[in-house]
Amino acid sequence: MFVQILEGRTNDAEGLQRRGEQWQEELRPGATGFLGVTSGVTADGKAITIVRFESEQAARANSERPEQGAWWSETEKYYTGSVTFAESSDVSQHLGSGSDDAGFVQVMKTTGADRQVVERLDEQFDLVASARPDLLGTVRIWTAPDACYEVAYFTSEAEARAAEKAEPPAEVASLMAEFETVFANTEFLDLTAPQLH
Repeated sequence: MFVQILEGRTNDAEGLQRRGEQWQEELRPGATGFLGVTSGVTADGKAITIVRFESEQAARANSERPEQGAWWSETEKYYTGSVTFAESSDVSQHLGSGSDDAGFVQVMKTTGADRQVVERLDEQFDLVASARPDLLGTVRIWTAPDACYEVAYFTSEAEARAAEKAEPPAEVASLMAEFETVFANTEFLDLTAPQLH
């Protein structure tokens, strides 16, 4: 899997969503190797789009299509200021990856993570997930040796917030505490109206 991530700010979340829907209707049929997209805008106007392709080659071929360039030229106008891009094929998935059934998506952008510790904790992820029935799946994208995006898909924001406050079993609590420590330097992007395809 190869993932492309776009970040920027917008003051027209609905317009940006319409552009995404237009891409699905008009450009997706010709996007060979396209697997899916998760996008949305936070309450304070930060927009993020995470696009998944089967391979880097497929992603590059899509980017080089003239219709893709024309679509982006118009879509870029819905951002205020510059848009940053990141991409990676260093991707892991848990609980079957993302889900189009999610009512709430949280993107966690982390720097300074000890990857060896993360991978050790991942071995016990199923135990943590067992205490979170609201969690449908996650995708982690490493963009540097100590930097990653974690995309978590939840049934709803209300259920996710309630589960955050619930007291987990002792063995799960200790693991969650370790996760919080290793992901201490994290920016949380809450997508309450995610666009999922």
